[in-house]
Amino acid sequence: MAKISYVTKEGLKKLNDELHRLTSVERPRISQQIAEARDKGDLSENAEYDAAKEAQGLLELRISRLQETLMNSRIIDESKLDSSSIQILSVVKIKNQKNNATMSYTIVGESEADLKVGKISIDTPIAKGLLGKKVGDVVEIQVPAGTIPFEIIDISR
Repeated sequence: MAKISYVTKEGLKKLNDELHRLTSVERPRISQQIAEARDKGDLSENAEYDAAKEAQGLLELRISRLQETLMNSRIIDESKLDSSSIQILSVVKIKNQKNNATMSYTIVGESEADLKVGKISIDTPIAKGLLGKKVGDVVEIQVPAGTIPFEIIDISR
């Protein structure tokens, strides 16, 4: 059974836009590269042909995975989410009690995660450890660097 992926309306639009770009722009471009390489003669020693075929395989894999993600995506109704405890789409401010560093993350579906802008996947150890917790709770989360205690300072949407 395929894994259900939760997304926002904006996240679903981005996935659809990427799929459209891959199928309408990238696929024809790679097909053209294959045709040009094929016209150059002997395919057994044609590095351009091999590279274009490999790029085509990677593109088709990406398209297939995007289609699967889109088929199994469910849009999150933000109006039905409780803001008293941490859930998907919660903006969480936490304090690392070992070094007193404060961080703010938005917990999102895997396809929308982007650490550079503070969006972490619901599948990460930190997000999993925070789910269902409330302001003031202290949670010990197992991360690759060891177990770290985090205090939940704020939850918002």
